[in-house]
Amino acid sequence: MQYYFSKTLPLGFDEAMRQTINALKSEGFGIITEIDVKKTLKEKLGADFRNYHILGACNPKLAYEALQLEDKVGTMLPCNVVVNEIAQGRTEVAAIDPVASMQAIDNPQLKQSAERVRTLLQNVIESLRG
Repeated sequence: MQYYFSKTLPLGFDEAMRQTINALKSEGFGIITEIDVKKTLKEKLGADFRNYHILGACNPKLAYEALQLEDKVGTMLPCNVVVNEIAQGRTEVAAIDPVASMQAIDNPQLKQSAERVRTLLQNVIESLRG
């Protein structure tokens, strides 16, 4: 099973970031963490890297529901969405498939919750336009 879904856009990194954040918000997600991998690798290792951000997206209602079903599911939250500049004017956006990431948890109700989150994240990716 593939653990993510993605879309490559004919857009620069900044525009892809803007669209991704707006699409997440329109599906009820907030951004609770943002990691600038390029900046972090430069600061910590002196290494050059392309524009690559990891957005920690959270739908509060669904996260609350999941935590009530399985309190250790917090180890798998938030849902990560990656915005990755693959070439000048081309950016890939990828989101975790929460159903795949929660396969190890034997809880049918949690699986149903993860399927709802999957649908929302797929809507986000599908809504992105170049």
